[in-house]
Amino acid sequence: MQLTTKFLRPTSDPRAVKRERLSALLEPDSPRRLNLVIAPAGFGKTTLVAQWCSRSSSPTAWLSLDEHDDEPRRFWQYVTGAFEHAGLTGAGDLRKKLAHSTNEAFTEAITGLINTLAGDGSPWALVLDDFHFIRDPAIHRQFAYFVDYLPPGVVVTLASRTEPPLPLARWRVRRWIQDIHPGLLAFSEEECRQFFQGTMGLEISEEDVRAICRKTEGWVAAMQLSALSGKGSSGGTTQIDLDERHISDYVLSEVLDQQPVELADFLLETACCPRLCASLCDAIRSSDDSQEILEKLLSQNLFLIPLDTRNEWFRYHDLFRDALLLRIRHSQPEKAEQLWQRTVNWLMGHGHVQEGIAQIVRHEDWHWLARVLAEHGNNLIHSGYHLPVLNWLDALPQDLVTDNPQLQMLRIWGLFFANRVDTLAPLLTSLEDLLDRHVADSHPDAEGALGLQSEISLMRSYLARTRSDDKSATDLTRQVLKEIDHTRIPLKSVTYYGLGLDYYGKGELAEAEDALQSAVRYGQVEQKPSTVLSSGGLLAWIQYNRGDIDMALDTCTDVRQWVDRHYADPSQPRLISCWQNSTLCEIHRERDHPQLSATHLQPLLEHVDRGTEAGQHVVIQYVRGHLAFSEGKLQEAIEALEDAAQTARKRREQILFEPPASSALLARCYLASGYPDKARACLDSRADAEFTNPLNLEQNRISEARVMVALDQPERAQEILSSLLQPAERNAHNRHLVEILLVYGEALALQERKVESRQMLTRAISRAAEAGFMRLLAEESPYLRSLLLSLPALNAPGSWNSRVRAMLLKQEDMAGTIAGATEAEPERSRKTPETLPEPLSQRELEVLALIHQGHANKEIASRMSVAPATVKAHIRNLYGKLGVARRTEALARAREFGLLDN
Repeated sequence: MQLTTKFLRPTSDPRAVKRERLSALLEPDSPRRLNLVIAPAGFGKTTLVAQWCSRSSSPTAWLSLDEHDDEPRRFWQYVTGAFEHAGLTGAGDLRKKLAHSTNEAFTEAITGLINTLAGDGSPWALVLDDFHFIRDPAIHRQFAYFVDYLPPGVVVTLASRTEPPLPLARWRVRRWIQDIHPGLLAFSEEECRQFFQGTMGLEISEEDVRAICRKTEGWVAAMQLSALSGKGSSGGTTQIDLDERHISDYVLSEVLDQQPVELADFLLETACCPRLCASLCDAIRSSDDSQEILEKLLSQNLFLIPLDTRNEWFRYHDLFRDALLLRIRHSQPEKAEQLWQRTVNWLMGHGHVQEGIAQIVRHEDWHWLARVLAEHGNNLIHSGYHLPVLNWLDALPQDLVTDNPQLQMLRIWGLFFANRVDTLAPLLTSLEDLLDRHVADSHPDAEGALGLQSEISLMRSYLARTRSDDKSATDLTRQVLKEIDHTRIPLKSVTYYGLGLDYYGKGELAEAEDALQSAVRYGQVEQKPSTVLSSGGLLAWIQYNRGDIDMALDTCTDVRQWVDRHYADPSQPRLISCWQNSTLCEIHRERDHPQLSATHLQPLLEHVDRGTEAGQHVVIQYVRGHLAFSEGKLQEAIEALEDAAQTARKRREQILFEPPASSALLARCYLASGYPDKARACLDSRADAEFTNPLNLEQNRISEARVMVALDQPERAQEILSSLLQPAERNAHNRHLVEILLVYGEALALQERKVESRQMLTRAISRAAEAGFMRLLAEESPYLRSLLLSLPALNAPGSWNSRVRAMLLKQEDMAGTIAGATEAEPERSRKTPETLPEPLSQRELEVLALIHQGHANKEIASRMSVAPATVKAHIRNLYGKLGVARRTEALARAREFGLLDN
């Protein structure tokens, strides 16, 4: 006799969360034959399938399996019984035949069921719940035969905790399978909210919803257990705490106690591992079979989550791991402690230092933490972990830090990288006093303490930079370089980075490049990703400004690839450099790829929002303003640049280097907006004496010359620019050199010195083309753009020339937004035909008008009563005089010179 309750589909609770996105996946869809719903206990497999069945119009046979059904005759009797209970004609006869069949006759009975389904012709659905209870290989072979020969329209749905050993790969290739895995079954945050408020009738805060969803990772059973713990609350918002005791009982009874001894022991022994791999598990278990067991656990969906695509690294669901830890610590405390120590030692020995330290901190083994920080802290800080190191130092008892020079120096480095430089001077003095006492007292570590003197000197050199004491900074840095080979501390990378900053601050770009290349090289040797990124980023920034754009891009790429190879920690955000991302933003902006530029800017904006170091804040806002300026978003640019200028003034004492001159770019924004007086006031607010970096002084003076041009004082502009020309050329400040030549050419043109203007602009074009600058030309005034478009040098063949011409013409379409012509000189936006190098003839003007009306060459020839060849000749001459290559360019140029009405 069969237990008919096994054929009853669970009633769908009307309050349950409706999971339409998953129910839709279960719907029949040719050529599908199998829905596979696989997940650990408590993920809502049965509820989901029951919901789907309740809304399906197809006849459905339901069978809830248990451990007693793992026998071929009983299994197939219940399968046919499920069809019989659901109303399939002939299923009852098949069930009776099975009762008397031999094992060899099962295939015949299964074939009979397939034929019966085919004869019925209805789109039947068969649901087998808890299929993981079926382990008999004979049943698996028979079931594979059953699925292989199912008639069209019949779909089987298996709900199981483990993936069954069926020919799934073959079926997936044939598109017979719809997989629903734990990641899909996990509740989303919105579904979590619906569950607590709708299903459980609890009012909980949004913060609790997010916290519980994050902690449970969408595991429905854990949510339900935690919801039941809050049922006793009355009135107002319910406070929900994850009831770890109930969750632990559930895990231990429903999962762990159901496993074979070998798997259960493995789960308990590896619960101390925050992440798992075969090598780690083998080491702590003193075995060599861990990879095989891990893959078995993965196939059985025992709350094991892969962390890569190669099945090398895994982790347990946090609540599952917590339950396992609770069991082993209670039942075998000494073994649990031994396994934990082996785990930490393996992590430390295999380069997972921060993970090992996190375990030590949780265990509150302070003496071990002090030893580990003294050994590894320096490298951790230079790898971007300065904030965690500071937190770990704060966790140590004070007496362990007070008399330990290495830990004190570690705190100083951490505070330095956290930009808390105002706290460093007294700490350095205190550390020097401690070192003196150690030497005087012949302390056992006196020799090591002396090695810290170089670090102290290097730190004092950085502090000297914040005071603009360049001589002291350089002297101290060079002293460190002399002593560095005699110390045990790897400091060459950060020392050369300091030298690079010094040279960059003096505008000595070639020397800065050499120092920064050394910083990158030594940073790679010393395994200091943070220093490599910062040094490489500043190096690329210099190369970009020097006009080596391709080289700058290569530097960014090479440094990024090295860091990604040597710095990979999924628990930490991706390490980035302000200098490098800013350089990439500028490069792609200059090449007229604003969207790509914005992708490199976005991570920097997140740093600004969270609060970043003052100098970085200024650089980021400068780059942000420049991109907005290039896109014609003048108000956005002004806001970013005003913030940059204000931060640079207010927090000057906290900035280790002089950031770009925001005031210079801000003045250009005011000019583009038609406010030359504001631009002048902006520049006048900064005295030249404030600039220690000649690059910034140059930048400001060039903007001053632009203002003079806008105020119709070209002679004064020429005077300013003539003093900048030779130093910029001599020091390879090539970006500035192009700008100087451009504005100089405009000033000469306004003085009617046309030949000299063309010569100067031709030099600018040559320099810009050599370096690859493009947007730089398009951001100049409309009058200067018209001068450039008339240059033969720019109208020569070549991809760079074509792109720049197109960019300049496109800029005219933005004239309403970027009106480079100022209120003081409105007539420069329109020129008369006399300003052309060679005026257009009457016939050419007539052809131009007909082109403007949209006529083709044949129509123009007909209207002018001339031959088509004559029209082509007129057009060729017309293009030559206007310096263009096609109709759209000719019309745009003609409008600039006032030859056409808009």
